[in-house]
Amino acid sequence: MNLSDYEAIWKRQELPVGAEADLAKLKDTFESKRRKLAATLFLRDVTESSAGLAVAVVFGHKGWQMGPAGWPIAVSVALLVGISVFFVRERIRARRIHVGGEAPMLVKLEADIAELQHQRRLLLHVDLWYLAPCLAALVIFAATLGQHAPAASPKDHLFQAGYWLFVVYLYWHIRKLNHRAVRLQIEPRLEELRKLRADLLTAN
Repeated sequence: MNLSDYEAIWKRQELPVGAEADLAKLKDTFESKRRKLAATLFLRDVTESSAGLAVAVVFGHKGWQMGPAGWPIAVSVALLVGISVFFVRERIRARRIHVGGEAPMLVKLEADIAELQHQRRLLLHVDLWYLAPCLAALVIFAATLGQHAPAASPKDHLFQAGYWLFVVYLYWHIRKLNHRAVRLQIEPRLEELRKLRADLLTAN
């Protein structure tokens, strides 16, 4: 999935209203939105873990072809595998705390609030656990290849400069998208769920 695909999904999503949301509508749409959240996180974890392993295999194969000179690429592979393991752990965590559809609504509300708070922390710190390891893996891989490549021409240097500028832009863009998702999606949805929880507690 490329950036344009992510942008298209972003634009199609209905943004939560927040604390001003209508209670009746919140109750009517709670189950469908709950299932959609679970499906979205499942797809994210499977896609990201698979992509990380696929890139690790490509990097590892190239390092193997280089022989002893390619040993630093093993660090890149370890970083990418670590990211994949992180997403696998997210799936295990999600299955362990899963609340079935037969559970009381208040229990499901508490579970969704806890999940969104967890996702909020992840997205706000995406630099630490995702972007920085990806960037480090890429820098180590490129530097190892560069040390053992033929002398670069001025044209090659220009291409490399453009490539790294794109990498920096991609880093910034992904970080921006994650922080925007927190601001426009997760935090308003948390307000909606807290409002619904308060209404249920009052009714009881």
